[in-house]
Amino acid sequence: MQFDQIILVVALCAVASILFWGVFTMARGGAYNLKNSNRIMRYRIVFQGLALMIILGLMWHRGFGQ
Repeated sequence: MQFDQIILVVALCAVASILFWGVFTMARGGAYNLKNSNRIMRYRIVFQGLALMIILGLMWHRGFGQ
């Protein structure tokens, strides 16, 4: 794997893990869910934005690299 592919996989895995963390927390319910579910979903949105910027940056880099 190339370095840019590794970065892409890491970014996507981070988004997926935060998503599953939030879904698991909401499924369990309880006090932890009430306290942290909105914060976890905000983390997901931030990491999705970062992953999108990484994807666009890699696309831009590959476009100019050819």
